[in-house]
Amino acid sequence: MRILVTYAVQGEFTELKFPGLIGEDEVQVGYIRTGVGKVKSAFYLSEAINHAQPDLVINVGTAGAIHHQVGDIFVCRHFVDRDMQKLADLGMECEIDTAELLAQKGYCLHWQNEGICNTGDTFLTELSDVKGDVVDMEAYAQAFVCRTKNVPFIAVKYVADIIGQNSVKHWEDKLADARKGLSEFFEQLGGTHEA
Repeated sequence: MRILVTYAVQGEFTELKFPGLIGEDEVQVGYIRTGVGKVKSAFYLSEAINHAQPDLVINVGTAGAIHHQVGDIFVCRHFVDRDMQKLADLGMECEIDTAELLAQKGYCLHWQNEGICNTGDTFLTELSDVKGDVVDMEAYAQAFVCRTKNVPFIAVKYVADIIGQNSVKHWEDKLADARKGLSEFFEQLGGTHEA
């Protein structure tokens, strides 16, 4: 099984262990830093998928939240493009759900802490009308690329800042905690025999 792990910036890089998979030697894990924002993220992920031909793409990283706490972790299979959401009345697509393809392949079925990820090309620092549990700047674009290429996609997000309370500086200060929290999340997935 080939797993491609995406992350936006070097400070989010977390080497992941997948103890829940049968025979770790059979699992090849690759990593790609996509950069910040939807355009860069979509481009670099598309190139990586063409080259690596992964069976599963997992986006890991930090996110902001409004109704949750710093340190919470969400597993996202539903994604909203907050930039395009404003044009939904004109028939523009602004939501993607990746649960069906994941279920078809039998991937990540036991991963808990379900959440909705809201993606846009701005770092939110003040409260606004945001649909979802967490906000980031890449996941929707990656879900779109994966759907187009028929590759299962899931995102695991660590809440590093509370929108309206924290700044970009607070996010930077929380990167080490995020790496530790995400690493522990994946280690705790052990004990089962599925991705």
